[in-house]
Formats: sequence, C-alpha cells, structure tokens
Amino acid sequence: MKYKEKAEKAAELKQFHGCNCAQAVAAVLADETSYSEEELKKIASGFAVGMGNMEATCGSLIGAVMIAGIKMDGKGTVRFAKEISQKFQERTGALICKEIKGIETGKIVCSCDDCVRNAVLAYGEVMGSLETSSSQKV
Repeated sequence: MKYKEKAEKAAELKQFHGCNCAQAVAAVLADETSYSEEELKKIASGFAVGMGNMEATCGSLIGAVMIAGIKMDGKGTVRFAKEISQKFQERTGALICKEIKGIETGKIVCSCDDCVRNAVLAYGEVMGSLETSSSQKV
C-alpha cells in the first residue's frame, strides 16, 4: 500500500474506528515494523490530544516518529524525527495540538483527519526515501 492510501486509511481509522490520532498513524504503518496493528494501538493509546491535554506535540506526529524509531531500531531516530516534524509542520502549520486546533486563536489550521493524513505522508516522504535510495544502489 502506498503512503497516500495509508494516509486515507489512517483518516478512516480515526474517523470511524475509535482510534486516536497516534493510534491511527501507528496502525497504518504497522507493516513497516514487527508489531501488529493491535500492539501498536496499545503502545500509542496515551498519545492522544497532544498527550492528553493539547499542550504537547500532535499525537499524529508522535505516531509517525514512534514508527520511525522502531523501523530504524533506534539508530538515527532523532534526525528522522526532525525531518518528519519539519514535513509535518509544513503541511499542518504547527506541531502543538492546541495550536493546530486553534484553542487560543479560534482558528483551526488543520483537522484531526488531515493531521493523521499529513503525518503518514510526512513519514513517507522521509522514511520512504530510505527504501528508494537503498534499492537504487548498485
């Protein structure tokens, strides 16, 4: 499944299947790990609503970075987290849940459904290029 398809599936999991943002992103990227969707949903369960209070990083982004860490076996994850965060911020306009939801400004800059889509796409831009570049080496 391509990242655009995964992004749509993540939005569906968020919208219709009771997943929080982090769970939806982690679940659709499960095939990039040795964990099942159900295991990843449990791991990501506490990272909803900017870790439960809208004050912290968007759960969608947390889900994407968690999968990057698993995929890289913890090696170089900080660099990939930075790149994924930058791509996510370019797409959503912010990193912090309450800023994305416009809690203080009254202006929503990105819906939750679009946040999960954008997190999957940002992950794909960064981590998907690793697969492409390593498969193109001669």
